[in-house]
Amino acid sequence: MIMEQVRTTDNQATTWRMPLSVAVLSAVVFLLARPHLIDDTFITLAYARNVAFHGHWGLLTDATSNTATSPANVLILAALTLFVRDAVFAAGVLFVLCQVLLALGLRRLGAAAGLPPGFPALTLAALTANPLLLSSIGLEVALGAAVLGWLTVFAVEKASFAFGLTAGLLALVRLDLIVFAVVLFVFLRPGAGRALLGAGLITLPWFGFSWVVLGAAVPDTVVIKTLQGSRHAWGAWNFGNGPLFYARTSPVMTALAFLPAVLAVVTLAVRRRTIPAGLRPFVLLALGGLLYHVGYVVLAVPPYHWYYGPGLTAATVFVCAVAVSRRITAVGVLALIVAGLIAYAAAGLPRAYAPLTSNYTSSAQYARIGAELGALAGGRIVGSAGEIGVLAYSCGCPIVDVFSDRGLLPSAIAARGEENRWIRAILRVNYAFFDFDVRPRRPELVLRRLAAPPPDALARWTLEAPTLGKQELYLVPNKE
Repeated sequence: MIMEQVRTTDNQATTWRMPLSVAVLSAVVFLLARPHLIDDTFITLAYARNVAFHGHWGLLTDATSNTATSPANVLILAALTLFVRDAVFAAGVLFVLCQVLLALGLRRLGAAAGLPPGFPALTLAALTANPLLLSSIGLEVALGAAVLGWLTVFAVEKASFAFGLTAGLLALVRLDLIVFAVVLFVFLRPGAGRALLGAGLITLPWFGFSWVVLGAAVPDTVVIKTLQGSRHAWGAWNFGNGPLFYARTSPVMTALAFLPAVLAVVTLAVRRRTIPAGLRPFVLLALGGLLYHVGYVVLAVPPYHWYYGPGLTAATVFVCAVAVSRRITAVGVLALIVAGLIAYAAAGLPRAYAPLTSNYTSSAQYARIGAELGALAGGRIVGSAGEIGVLAYSCGCPIVDVFSDRGLLPSAIAARGEENRWIRAILRVNYAFFDFDVRPRRPELVLRRLAAPPPDALARWTLEAPTLGKQELYLVPNKE
């Protein structure tokens, strides 16, 4: 009896040791990443703060907008912010929770597939050390990974209703992630009726509310980001050749970030017949990641680095599942993890910039500008120069562009609808309840990135970032 109690205590300690270790290490990772949270992260945090403290869905406190790509991320962050009273701290709490949930899901998947006990630790380390995923902390990438992990668990276990609920949550994390749910549903065949019921219970209330109250079932970012691609806002760069964009200035980081995807494709192409049948769920994750990637290539959206996150997450999980049963290959994954950590720390800690970034300057610099801009603006409306997240979060003044001012959206919708009649029809349905009569807000001051100082400049700041170099930002009166 005593020996049985000892064994039970040991098993309980072992059960909790892994998630507790993950929580502690993930907290340390977030503390290191906190200084380089990217500008788009603060768009999400501004939404979460406004929901938590004002019950208001919008980037600004005084205007409704619908440019939060991940409703689930905003709502969960808002709930945490209401409790901890700080949106950035809430982002850290959510990151830690997502890491723990993913680790638990991977442990359950690994046990079902007969993988060695080290599989969750190896996989989570590979994901956490990936430079691109480190650069995406604070966005919905970690939440999407955790939900996707448990979606796969429920698909394997044929828990149809739970699968549906989780698939619905995945759609609220990012609607495009539903491609993974479709792949798992088609090949692992959880019960269709209960799965659809679960998905409907999660998705229909939000999308119905968003469609009628917010004026669009699908967030406005779908129009904004795809329009950027069709108008070549990034010049010749798009999602398809995006890795080369980052490789120009960060070749080592880019190679380490995308190597898991290369390894996954090579493994599927060369060793597909020798992959054990028990690893089928992981193969399906890799297939979902491939389809996700191809879809974004076809859309030709700009190469925002976090767009690659879901595909790289799926590829990494697959590669680690294959590698963990082969000692030599697992050593290779460990070497990749160590290389990622060394490359991350090489620039000094804490880093001012994310390992991969397309922002014009650091978030710390934007926060300083925001504080000064708030004093200069004195409550007047300010026109954005193209990056709005940290400034809107920190300046306490209304900063407007298409992300915050819905009066600017009708022209973007019209421009996107000009491409073909099918897109036009989809947009007509999505914006059936949108108020097209809303007028744009006229900014009294405007931020401009200019090569030469204008004579009427009210303030000047120097922007500098590894990818885009040095530029000058000016605050000028709006004469339009």
